[in-house]
Amino acid sequence: MKKNNLIKLKKSGIHSYGSFAAVDIAEDSKIIQYVGKRITQKQADQRVEEDKHACIYLFQLNQRDVIDGDVSYNLAKYINHSCEPNCYTEIIKGEIWIMALRDIKKGEELTYNYGFSRAGWHEHPCKCGSKNCFGFIVAQEHWPAIRKTKRYQKLIKA
Repeated sequence: MKKNNLIKLKKSGIHSYGSFAAVDIAEDSKIIQYVGKRITQKQADQRVEEDKHACIYLFQLNQRDVIDGDVSYNLAKYINHSCEPNCYTEIIKGEIWIMALRDIKKGEELTYNYGFSRAGWHEHPCKCGSKNCFGFIVAQEHWPAIRKTKRYQKLIKA
């Protein structure tokens, strides 16, 4: 694993292990690159078909390429999803970067919205614990439409 002086890995209240700020991080700072094996969209679709959990580490780079971040040297894979994230992702010169959405204090867990598509939204429950948690790991742009569905209303009440 590559060393990164901005983050520390430790147990997370969200899921398994998480990435935590090792120092104060300023808004819009590059924190860490999301790295892994470059695969085609077709290969990514096959991996998800074989293992629904695989989508957690697949990151869309462009229309053709996906980064499979489920590799030992990708520290960024430990950044958990949150419905109220403190980070965002940005593609810079063909690289995926995790960026600070706001000033982040030392010791704070780093999170970003994974931005999953609407398809299969109900298969990925969210456990971020934020006061505005949507309940599922899905891009915020899809929340209004999903909230209107009977399935969502039934699952949230359960």
